[in-house]
Amino acid sequence: MDQQTILLQILDSGIAHCSAVVVEDGGILGALFMAGLTGSLLHCTGMCGPFVLSQVTARMQAIPAGKMREWHRLTGAALVPYHLGRGTTYVFLGSIAGVLAGTLGGFSALKWLSAALLVLAALLFLGQALPKFKLHLPGLRSLERMWSDGVGRHAKALFAAPNGWRGYLLGVLLGFIPCGLLYGALAAAAATGDALAGAMGMAAFTLGTIPALFGIGAVGQFAVTRWRGLVDTVAPTLLIINAGILGFLAYELVV
Repeated sequence: MDQQTILLQILDSGIAHCSAVVVEDGGILGALFMAGLTGSLLHCTGMCGPFVLSQVTARMQAIPAGKMREWHRLTGAALVPYHLGRGTTYVFLGSIAGVLAGTLGGFSALKWLSAALLVLAALLFLGQALPKFKLHLPGLRSLERMWSDGVGRHAKALFAAPNGWRGYLLGVLLGFIPCGLLYGALAAAAATGDALAGAMGMAAFTLGTIPALFGIGAVGQFAVTRWRGLVDTVAPTLLIINAGILGFLAYELVV
């Protein structure tokens, strides 16, 4: 058997596995994409918006004014390396979460553990949708602050020229900054109990967060705030519906 045949068999096996994940965990993948899409409007625009604007500004300043074109502004706002870096971190965390849940739950108890994780994800998404509804864990906020400060110190030097591999590495580092929306996504990804499914779930979540961040980079945070009233009305409702979907998926697992 030649090398090309072996590679084709590996590729076919990988595609078959991915297809099986989409069929079996399609509900979770869709919910994670919607969580990223709606949650980013509420949460990421405020938390990650400054990171995006800082990178876009640095990229635009590196282009001579006489050579500036509209497509420079749009490609600069896309921040492809940064989003690839974030996606790498999220996919890695999702795969680890899936493996840990599958290992800890075992085959017999996995459905109960998965259901519990989906309920936790639903509660965390509700916490993002309803500011007055929050999960308070002892010491968590202090731990988040310490972790974020540490990540920020390492990432600071990369903001000066966030292009190419530096932009990618910046995304990798900032992907580790903790937040409630990320916790919820990881809990839902872990509910799959599978490394590939967890990774695909977090990839779907990453894709969902990109449009809002691209909007900030393209039109600026001031322009985005003009739509804040509409966003504050629509996005929480969609996130609550999303939490309900996860709750229903948890119910289906145990009945």
